[in-house]
Amino acid sequence: MNEYVKLAALRDVDEFIEVLQRLNLHIPCDRQVLPGNASPLARSAIVDGLTIGNRFAVQPMEGWDGALDGRPSEMTFRRWRRFGSSGAKLIWGGEAVAVQYDGRANPNQLVLNEETYDDLARLRDALVEEHRKSTGSTDGLVIGLQLTHSGRYSRPEDKPEPRILYRHPILDKRLNLPEHYPVLTDGEVRQIIDSFIRAAKLAWRIGFHFVDIKHCHGYLGHEFLSAYTRSGDYGGRFENRTRFLREVVQGIRTEAAGLSIGVRLSAFDMIPFRPDPVTSRPGKPGVGVPEPYEHLLPYRWGFGVNPHNPTEPDLSEPASFLALLRALNIQLVNLSAGSPYYNPHIQRPALYPPSDGYQPPEDPLVGVARQMWAVRTLKERFPDLTFVGTAYTYLQEYIPYVAQAAVREGWTDFVGLGRMMLAYPELPRDVLEGSPLQTKRLCRTFSDCTTAPRNGLPSGCYPLDEFYKRSPMAEQLKQLKHGRTKAG
Repeated sequence: MNEYVKLAALRDVDEFIEVLQRLNLHIPCDRQVLPGNASPLARSAIVDGLTIGNRFAVQPMEGWDGALDGRPSEMTFRRWRRFGSSGAKLIWGGEAVAVQYDGRANPNQLVLNEETYDDLARLRDALVEEHRKSTGSTDGLVIGLQLTHSGRYSRPEDKPEPRILYRHPILDKRLNLPEHYPVLTDGEVRQIIDSFIRAAKLAWRIGFHFVDIKHCHGYLGHEFLSAYTRSGDYGGRFENRTRFLREVVQGIRTEAAGLSIGVRLSAFDMIPFRPDPVTSRPGKPGVGVPEPYEHLLPYRWGFGVNPHNPTEPDLSEPASFLALLRALNIQLVNLSAGSPYYNPHIQRPALYPPSDGYQPPEDPLVGVARQMWAVRTLKERFPDLTFVGTAYTYLQEYIPYVAQAAVREGWTDFVGLGRMMLAYPELPRDVLEGSPLQTKRLCRTFSDCTTAPRNGLPSGCYPLDEFYKRSPMAEQLKQLKHGRTKAG
């Protein structure tokens, strides 16, 4: 890691561009950020009849801080208010909200049902009101809700309770699943589909403009796309692996006809990585290396993966998936990659790994460039779809320069920010108003927002957000990172 570029040490954008050239990375970057209405980032866009006021999007960022009954807590309200204060006009999902209790990724994940309906409505209202206070108007503000079932990574109580679609030769072992661990039946899948439809109808009644049918990061929707080895109606050929999406969409269009639909998709994946056992030390994981895969070729357990070399992306099936979205008249597409559980450097480029991760096997700028390449490639092929790009947080000081260039050159339609929204949510507003960036608040990818929830604590920016930094949770996290205690 020592040889990787530390962006905070660079003098200016010219030096950043020199770094990109030296690393031979194709990342667009302007040398000057245009202020106000002159900026491509300030332009509105009309998507599926919705007017979105600028080109910044807040990515879904859950806090693992809801109540055990699925309702939001005061910390949840605080986070959503900060999203509202950001100035971004596209709020993509707020956070991942489970459609049923057994599909939660943690015991504190939000759930949308009749019992939590009023609380989720108040949560949305709080975001809208904060946006009005911060920007003076809610014109062009579009808010979606990300609906999810965590599938393989379900943990509704204090221990994992995986709900899997097929047996995975690597991930099953990581989860210690016995040989005869059951897969979801087609009947159980149909019950989950009904839960998505019910939740979407409630989201529509609350006033959300769209719902995201989540297909990323190893959760259930994403796992359907790689269910090559599953038999029955929901596995095998492409038509079956996308049946879940089609049936959810059909149900939503019947029950909530005025609700728009979006999809957040891991556009490519790779084989799971692990810390290199040769370089790992107690308390310090080694550099990430791919799991041995020669005996698994052709690799049949990933979507958007080269089956003959599963360390390489293959966008052929993702392109087919986007063609399906177009046929279903789904115009909003948010592209991510990989999974935080088994190849986090692909999904979330960072200089510092979370506690259950590994040292980055590449300069994180390579990961940013890879995700931007995928979005650009698919945008060129599907210019009529509206894309949100991901992985911009790692660019830190240079977000405005790259974001402006990416939108101006048509690489993406919207610039999505996730981790940065926990550290410095007002960044979009500062950029659009021409204010200098508050560099001391920039996310430096310390990964505490991942390490904390991995150990039972709420997610948040513990290094930079004073609310978390001065809380008792920060001391717990500090001790956890030094291996002295466990949360709870």
